Amino acid sequence: MGITSFISSVVAPMFIVISPILSYADQIYSIHRTKSSAGFSLDIPLIMLVSSLLRVFYYPGAKFDTSLLMQSFIMIGIQTVLLKVALEHRPGPSSKGGEAAIPFTGGKEGELGISRPYNFWQWRSPKPYWQFVLYLFITLTVLELILTPMTTMYSIYSSTIGYVGLSIEAILPIPQIITNHRTRSCKGFRLSVIASWIGGDMMKMLWFFTATTEIPWGFKLCGMFQMCCDLFLGLQYWIYGDGQALMAVKDHGMNMNGFAAGSRSPMKEKDVLYD
Repeated sequence: MGITSFISSVVAPMFIVISPILSYADQIYSIHRTKSSAGFSLDIPLIMLVSSLLRVFYYPGAKFDTSLLMQSFIMIGIQTVLLKVALEHRPGPSSKGGEAAIPFTGGKEGELGISRPYNFWQWRSPKPYWQFVLYLFITLTVLELILTPMTTMYSIYSSTIGYVGLSIEAILPIPQIITNHRTRSCKGFRLSVIASWIGGDMMKMLWFFTATTEIPWGFKLCGMFQMCCDLFLGLQYWIYGDGQALMAVKDHGMNMNGFAAGSRSPMKEKDVLYD
């Protein structure tokens, strides 16, 4: 057995299965240790929980490699823990750096042009988050039971939720990319997560295109897109680092008032840079 064949048939599937733990254990520990989830996008647990649940219910109709199914179950468990820890240690909007913990915060202020109906996934109470995940699971279970006897309808349904789930997972890095761009910092987002994402992407690409087991093309296409996003996220970390976050500051006409560049100005405390 050649080295490439050994990696593709043994190492890659094992890595895929345990990748959720490798990717997020350090992030969970960091949030728990610092008692703050500021800088970490809560959209990450949302994306991974929804995509993993959809992938689990996609399996009966697609019968893809069992390593991907096992990964989905482990991902659901680890993301549940991550969401719980992140919500428990989420700073309030009025606290220092608190806004960074709210996904797409700028959408409310028009910065990103995004406004979520009913403040979806931006609730202050933890209860709606768990209700949404529970209702999604119940809905998928009921649809599975109702549509399974209808062969043609079930085939369409299974393919639909499969590709929707894969597409959702592919956009995983985007909320964190937006958060990093808005704050000009990667503070609160662990380098270990970025490294594991990129490493996992490389391993997946090798496995997807060399495996002898069934890997639908949807996995391959979405995997390639996600790898591009992860590489861009790595570029952001190289540019911004994990230093202090630079929040948006309004000029208030300082230059017009005769303040030279670099001089101290009588700005209010809320207008200064903070982490």
